[in-house]
Amino acid sequence: MTKPLSDREIVLGLLLDITEHDVYSHIALGNVLSKYQYLDKKERAFITRVTEGTLEHLMELDYILGQFSKVKVKKMKPVIRNILRSAVYQLKYMDSVPDSAVCNEAVKLAVKKGFGSLRGFVNGVLRNVARGLDTVEYPKDALAALSVRYSMPEWILKKWLTEYDRETVETMLADFQKEKPVTIRCNINRCLPEELEARLESEGVKAVRHLYLPYAYRITGYDYLGDMESFREGLFAVQDVSSMLVGEIADPKQGDYIIDVCAAPGGKSIHLADRLSGTGHVDARDLTEYKTSLIRDNIDRMQMKNISAVQMDASVLDAASVEKADIVIADLPCSGLGVLGRKTDLKYRTTEKQTEELVLLQRKILDVVCSYVKPGGVLLYSTCTINRAENQENVKWFLETHPDFAPEQLEDRLCTELQDDVRDSGCLQLLPGVHDSDGFFIARFRKKGSA
Repeated sequence: MTKPLSDREIVLGLLLDITEHDVYSHIALGNVLSKYQYLDKKERAFITRVTEGTLEHLMELDYILGQFSKVKVKKMKPVIRNILRSAVYQLKYMDSVPDSAVCNEAVKLAVKKGFGSLRGFVNGVLRNVARGLDTVEYPKDALAALSVRYSMPEWILKKWLTEYDRETVETMLADFQKEKPVTIRCNINRCLPEELEARLESEGVKAVRHLYLPYAYRITGYDYLGDMESFREGLFAVQDVSSMLVGEIADPKQGDYIIDVCAAPGGKSIHLADRLSGTGHVDARDLTEYKTSLIRDNIDRMQMKNISAVQMDASVLDAASVEKADIVIADLPCSGLGVLGRKTDLKYRTTEKQTEELVLLQRKILDVVCSYVKPGGVLLYSTCTINRAENQENVKWFLETHPDFAPEQLEDRLCTELQDDVRDSGCLQLLPGVHDSDGFFIARFRKKGSA
């Protein structure tokens, strides 16, 4: 099959979709890698690294360009801006690509895209960058320097620096920029972890067991996930260990009825159904048909029977569900600032006002869905962020406004490595780089009374 575009042209298309047309990076990249799954592994790796790396370091790359270009980055044509950004990323962070090749390929791409008149500009800026990278001076102001070096908006840094010490913040920032292996969860009703490990090895995939959970693995050495027979057969799901801990802490009993109110793409719901060993039932709900279709696709691939995908608005009361659930999972919409290592562009999209609005939405949904819990049942609240307002402060609000719920300790549902990290009325806050996981928050409440 003939590839119609060069690797760098594919990268440019991705960057334009993400930075100019508001397509989410993980969706854009996933679609492109699926479309070009026939490409050589090395080409796919190059496309992934340059796209993700350019986005990860975007603010720093724009700062560097500002030192060498008379035209402000914001004033450049979008095509030229993104050609230069990806080229500067290669110059600074990819020693394997010669500087001359980076410059020449960028010029060729500008010409191919109809900007031949700017070939001299592109060439001049990049050659100046290549010569002067070591002389770039970062801002003198400490906050501005941190923002540029780690490409993190200042408003986010200010918030984190009021909630965490500077060393912790820098640890998280550095971790966001590290390349991480994919984490998977063994589908324990289909095979034992040891059997999955052997199966992966037979497919040429290296699997290393995660420290926190016996059925979690980090995998490397594969090319395209969809090419793996073990994946197509549903022997495992791609899921971060932080998300798996929801299933551990929820700790369902055989026969439980569970409602997951914001379930897409279904990882936590399917994990809970797996833990029920074919008993009970999980209602995996989400707002749109698109999201519920994602859940159904994963249910079908994992061959789960005791779970269904239901389209439903979590913020609107479902009278038929009141006091019916043994466990309610409220993994709610959040700023996502704990998963910036995987969804890099979120930090550029999210605003302080949006995070404040999300806190209110989280409270609105909690107010509704807590009514689905049976007396004596469990409500589990989680987010993939590290902001106190969305996490610990929401827990404080919930306990003050819902006296029929009490916090429950988490330690006996966690591995020894995490037990000392439980804080604030039984809350677990995982931090990137501090813990071996994404940034994630989990709290468990018990409804008073008995079923």
